[in-house]
Amino acid sequence: MPHPNRWRRAACTALALTMLLALPVGTARAARPADELGGEHARVRSSSGRTVPAWVCDYPWRRGKGQIRRLIRCAAHRWKVSGGAAKAIDVASCESGLNPKAYNSGGYAGVFQQSTRYWPERAVSYGLPKRSVFNGRANVIVSIRMAHEDGWGAWGCA
Repeated sequence: MPHPNRWRRAACTALALTMLLALPVGTARAARPADELGGEHARVRSSSGRTVPAWVCDYPWRRGKGQIRRLIRCAAHRWKVSGGAAKAIDVASCESGLNPKAYNSGGYAGVFQQSTRYWPERAVSYGLPKRSVFNGRANVIVSIRMAHEDGWGAWGCA
């Protein structure tokens, strides 16, 4: 007869596999290098003294408009904005066609057409220092947080 520890080990293994197989497909995220992520629960203190998550709404925004929409929905859910996610997506669609590389000669760039002149200060203020205005995640998060605090008045398409 097999040793009782073997039965226990086999039962634990079976239980663990069952739990893993029960997880919904697509919930796992690819790991980021530690230096890029700054630790699993990294936080950045903004210049205004607010502590904000360093990585929120972690969608692969470079993969196209569908992922940009997911990112906007996530951010609009996290920081409530008037009109909700639908309004935020409409504004971004009008401003840039949901294109993170969009630029106009007036000096506005990114998904929500942020002013390139004010972008560095805004990125720091909202806890995303050193991120480019063309970084889809940073542009969306800063814009949604601005709309959360002050409404959509800063955007011509609102």
